[in-house]
Amino acid sequence: MMTHNILILCTHNSARSILAEGMLNLMAQREHRNIRAFSAGSTPATAPNPFALKALSAVGADVSTLHSKNWDEFTQPEAEKMRVVITVCDNAANEPCPFWPGAPVQAHWGFPDPSLTEGNEETKLRAFDLTRQAIAYKLIQLLHISLDTMSDADLRIVLARIGES
Repeated sequence: MMTHNILILCTHNSARSILAEGMLNLMAQREHRNIRAFSAGSTPATAPNPFALKALSAVGADVSTLHSKNWDEFTQPEAEKMRVVITVCDNAANEPCPFWPGAPVQAHWGFPDPSLTEGNEETKLRAFDLTRQAIAYKLIQLLHISLDTMSDADLRIVLARIGES
C-alpha cells in the first residue's frame, strides 16, 4: 500500500497549518492509514505558535518535530511528492502557489486565524483548541476517502465538499 503525502499550507505556518499537520499525523496513525502530513507557508514564522503546540500536546499529538517551513522546500525535485495540497487560510489560497512536483490535487479549507484572538492565556488556548477541533472535523472526513483508488477528478470534488461542510 502506498503512502499518501498531504501538504497543508498557511501563510506563516505557525497556527492553522501546524494544527492540521499535527492532527492529521496523529489521526492517521491511530486509524492505521498510510497518510503523512506536512505543513509549510509562503512566509513562514520563526517557530510554531506556542498555543498551537499546547493544543496539540493536550490531545496526545507529537509536537517534537513540528517547525515552521517555507513551501519552497516542497517544490524541489528531491522533495516528497504530494497527493494533496490544502490551503487552510484565505491569504495562502489567494497567493500564487508554486508548481508542486507530481501535480497534486489542490483544495482550500478556510479557518479563522486563532492567533488574532485577544484576551488572556486561557482565552487564546481555547481559540486554538476550537480551531484544532474544526480542522479535525474535516480531517476525519479526509481519512475516510479511499485515496488508493479515487481519481484526481473525484478527489477534487470530494475535497471541495469537505471544505464547504
